[in-house]
Amino acid sequence: MPPERDERLDVQVFDEIRSIEHLARATISRLLPVGLTYPQWEVLNLLARRADGASPGEIAQALQAQGGGLTSTLQRLWARKLVEVEHGPAERGRRRVWLTPAGREAYAQAMAGLQPKIERLREGFTEKEFRDALPFLRALRAWLADKDPLPA
Repeated sequence: MPPERDERLDVQVFDEIRSIEHLARATISRLLPVGLTYPQWEVLNLLARRADGASPGEIAQALQAQGGGLTSTLQRLWARKLVEVEHGPAERGRRRVWLTPAGREAYAQAMAGLQPKIERLREGFTEKEFRDALPFLRALRAWLADKDPLPA
């Protein structure tokens, strides 16, 4: 006899989120240019879309990454000349991370590889469906980000 399925909606939501996250990572990883890892793509994507010139701490916070893992990812991107890490004199030595022209090109190649999948996604769902999903997802993220979401 198969085990009883847990019909709790909260559990089902988190099961779906976990599955979506896993499938999205696997799909993106499979479509990236050779040599570019998913964590590296995440950093390039963040810098290209909204945070070029961010500090490593700001990048870690935005990606919800651990410091050591992000440091390793930044070092690998720097070694491949995809990012430049600079110390800003006005920032009292605080480092800033910038995409290099090679980094912009790697990001453009990655996005070109992802484009067919993104287009199929857009064909599979309406703009209204995406818009309707956002309030719940944003509220759930905000609730989870609260350091103590459960009352004592």
